[in-house]
Parts: sequence; structure tokens; C-alpha cells
Amino acid sequence: MRHVALLVLAATFVPAPALRADDRRDGIVFAEKKDAKLDAIKAEVRRKEEPSPKKRMWVDFSKFDAPKAVSEFTKVWHQPPVCQGLSGMCWCFSTTSFLESEAWRLTKRELRLSSLHTVYWEHVEKAKGWVRSRGTSAYGEGSQAAAVLRALREHGAVPAEAYTGLKEGKKDHDHESTLYAEIRTYLDGVKAAGAWNEAQVVSTVRAILDHHLGAPPETVVVDGQALTPKEYLAKVVRLNPDDYVAFLSTMDKPYWEKAEYEVPDNWWHGKEYVNVPLDAFLAAIKGAVKGGFSVAVAGDMSEPGYSIGPPGIAVVPTWDIPSAYIDEAARAFRFGNGSTTDDHGLHVVGWLNRGGKDWFLVKDSWSSSWNNDHPGYYFFHEDYVKLKMLSFLVHKDAVKELLARVK
Repeated sequence: MRHVALLVLAATFVPAPALRADDRRDGIVFAEKKDAKLDAIKAEVRRKEEPSPKKRMWVDFSKFDAPKAVSEFTKVWHQPPVCQGLSGMCWCFSTTSFLESEAWRLTKRELRLSSLHTVYWEHVEKAKGWVRSRGTSAYGEGSQAAAVLRALREHGAVPAEAYTGLKEGKKDHDHESTLYAEIRTYLDGVKAAGAWNEAQVVSTVRAILDHHLGAPPETVVVDGQALTPKEYLAKVVRLNPDDYVAFLSTMDKPYWEKAEYEVPDNWWHGKEYVNVPLDAFLAAIKGAVKGGFSVAVAGDMSEPGYSIGPPGIAVVPTWDIPSAYIDEAARAFRFGNGSTTDDHGLHVVGWLNRGGKDWFLVKDSWSSSWNNDHPGYYFFHEDYVKLKMLSFLVHKDAVKELLARVK
């Protein structure tokens, strides 16, 4: 009987598919990668010279048949890229860019909206959260796309030229060693002293913000008419924050239900994210962009497949994981062990099919995107989106079929 059992087992066992000898094998290079744009910004704001970066492992990008120019992509209308400087404002730059594209899609108005107006009020919200949580809520420069929608609801919007957050003569933002550092030091002192007076804390934080960014305008003039920020949102921008929905894809929460996105930048523990299977997650992004919508995404850029310089692409090398094996478990494994983190916000504004796979045109406000032949953009292979992008925001009309399945 033992021999029969072994024969049955041998007949029913199906080995995992092996990679064929002619399948792609990606190479490795070790190199120092200097972010020339970042170095230039540091020189502009008179930061001290930093040591040269050490060699680290990168994909051999020369082996990839990647797009070469922005002109190859089918694009959604968007404003030209803007660099966020020395700051952690990617979440706001990307989402604000997304809303500008939405304003064009719905009203055909070419608007430039102020990201710094939202950043100002988000710092105020974080200060309130710090007091109410007795210093246990996360306080950093980062946040989420949902925070931009919250700021629109509560504080409206203003044109970019009405509130730049830059002092006269400055062209680049520097929050890391000034604005953020000062607020963080103050709030740490509040916690140490147990001085939980919310009104006093908000007043002091606003004084710091006013010093570094300037006070946000109470009115803006449009076509000769003075409008409050809420009136500007309603009459000019004409976007409803409630028309937008955020998605994630994680195995540890029920699919087709709303859930909390458990990352530090979701410091208020918002549970507005719709959790969907990975195939639906990727298909929704593809369907939206191909249908004329743009998408705000958030995920991981700290990867050897995310080039700092040329060619300005983001790919998943085979020595990390072959394309066929990128699934929910692969995402969960990397998120669980910390190799995938939510560290950057971006704006997907175009697509291209090449060799049977989709590439995405991604507008990026971080300095690394200015070190290539298509400054302000990255070209993302769909495998990178599938493995490393953790959440996205889109207009509800682009995902009607998904929303119909939400419990």
C-alpha cells in the first residue's frame, strides 16, 4: 500500500512553473547615484555640503526596453511638473495636481491651485491631533490624499499665485530644517510639559507657519471679484470632495469593505479606503487612465528598480520577483517586513502599451525626477505599480463597477 500511495502522490503533484531559459534575467550594477537636482536645491538654500553617497545596488537599467519620451504616451491633461524642494509635501503636490486635472476634465478650466494652502491647514490639524491624543499621534511632514480633500471641505482653495509659501527671493521650499523642525521641537516641548491647551498650541503653531509660509489669504480676487477660499472652491474650482474615493489592496482586511490604511501618514486613522483584490486594484488604475481620468497614487520609491538618474523609470527586477509571481502575498510579505513603505505620492497622467505590458506616465514632484531627459516625470512599468503602489485616489465615475460591489 505504501508504494501505491507514493505512486498516487507522484501522479497528483504538480510542480511550480519554472522560469524558461530564455526568460528575461535582469542584471545588477553597483554605483554612486547623486541627485543633482536635490544638490542644486540645497545649494540654493545654503545647506552644508553633504558627503558623497555610498555605492548601492541598482538594476542594470540598460537592459530594459523602456519608453524614451513623454510624447510616446497617451496623456491626460495636467499642469507641468513642479518640484517640492526640501520638503515632505509629495502627498499634497500629487493630489493638488490630480485635482487640477479633474478641474480641467470637468470644466475645461486651466487652474493652478495652491498646495501650500493645504499644507498650512494640515499642520494645524496635526497640531490639534497632537493635543487630543496627548502626543501619541504621528507628527511628520507626510500625509495622505484624503487630507487634501478634508482641507478643501473645511478651508476651501486658493490659486497658486495667491499663496506660494515662499518668501520673497526664494524659489525652492525648505521645510526639513526650518518649518517642520521648529514645529516638531515645539510640540515635543508641549508633550514634555503636559501643556495640553489646544487653543494655545494651535495659536503658536500658526505663528510658526505664518513666519515661514506667510498667513493664508482670507480672500482672493478673480475676475475683479473678491472670493473667500470656500467661494473660490465652489464658484471657480467647482469640485466636490465627496466625489472622490480612495482604494487599497491588502490581504489582512476583508475585500469589498472600507478599511483603515495602516501607515504613519494616515495619522488620523481614517477608514475611508475601499479594500479590493490586487487584480481589481491594478485594473481600476488602468481602466481609469485609459478612460481619460488621472489617478493619484501612493507607494514606495526606495527601490533599486526606481532610478535616481537616467533613464527615469521604475521597474521590478527578476532577482526581486519575476513578473508572474507578483500577487497579494508578494505585496503582503514586503509590506510586513518593511521593504515596502508608503513614502511617496505621485500623479498618474498617461499610459502606453509596449511589448504586451502597460507603462504609466507618472508626474513626480520629488527632485530625482529632474535628473533625466524627461524632467518631472517617471515611466512606471505595470509590475512596479502592481507590487509597490499601495493606495490610489480617483473620481467615483471611473470606478462605478468596483463601488457597486462594496458592502
